[in-house]
Amino acid sequence: MDAAANAEIITCSRLKHIVSLADGLRYHATIPLYAQETDGVRRKLGVLNVASADWRALTGDDLRLLHTVGDMVGIAVERAHLFERSAELGALEERNRLAREIHDTLAQGLSAITMQLETADALLDQAAVQRARAAVQQALKLSRANLEEARRSVLDLRAAPLEGRTLSEALSALLKDYAVRWNLKTALDMAGAHRPLPARVEVTLYRIAQEALTNIARHAHARHATLRLAMTSDRIEMIVEDDGVGFDPAQPMPGRFGLTGMNERARLAGGSFEVRSGPGTGTRLKVWLPLGRDE
Repeated sequence: MDAAANAEIITCSRLKHIVSLADGLRYHATIPLYAQETDGVRRKLGVLNVASADWRALTGDDLRLLHTVGDMVGIAVERAHLFERSAELGALEERNRLAREIHDTLAQGLSAITMQLETADALLDQAAVQRARAAVQQALKLSRANLEEARRSVLDLRAAPLEGRTLSEALSALLKDYAVRWNLKTALDMAGAHRPLPARVEVTLYRIAQEALTNIARHAHARHATLRLAMTSDRIEMIVEDDGVGFDPAQPMPGRFGLTGMNERARLAGGSFEVRSGPGTGTRLKVWLPLGRDE
């Protein structure tokens, strides 16, 4: 059937002279199944066999009907293949989303716990008991908070991190928290960004801001951090700046995935992400997202 373009009448040599071993079959038809590619080339999927106990030749209408049925079966098979591939891609996207969520929440908190315990260990070696106790208490506080975060994630992986607050309220609280915990001077500047936003946009901006501030606290050795939001009718822009030591964006640090996660979040929301930095010049992160209808 390699050269067959549609259903045709072909005398079957296997059934022509067989009566007793044919299980009552006297006639059968084989229809090639194809999938239509975007470049116009048809890809072979298989064949459809139709059998009957009657002795009769197929009419032109029969052939056209079988050809139509073969096309419909081919379409159904190809749709099933496409659905399977889309399910695999959806699973991959979900795994990436979960990886970002874990990095943005649990991994950050556990890293902070590790730092506090390392500090306590060093202070114990120096017999600084009171300072060591303070570090341990801070580690316990962080561990309890991250345990609660883990429980919330298990109960509802799609729980919104804003917890019923507006984006401006959530970002303001986030900046205050980092200012206290990391001795940073922070500022929030919102230009026309007070109206309600789609939930997906708010969560994306919040998570990117959270990761950016975490990077500043851990790696930038900065004294000041500023977050700016500006909104137009069709897009919103967020800029996070610090006056820290900076880095070379062309030389990513091994084992650090914060910039990758922020970039992925922006792209999945239909926006863009860019970073400007250099040794001794501080860092400026900029993300913009389109403002469509909430899904």
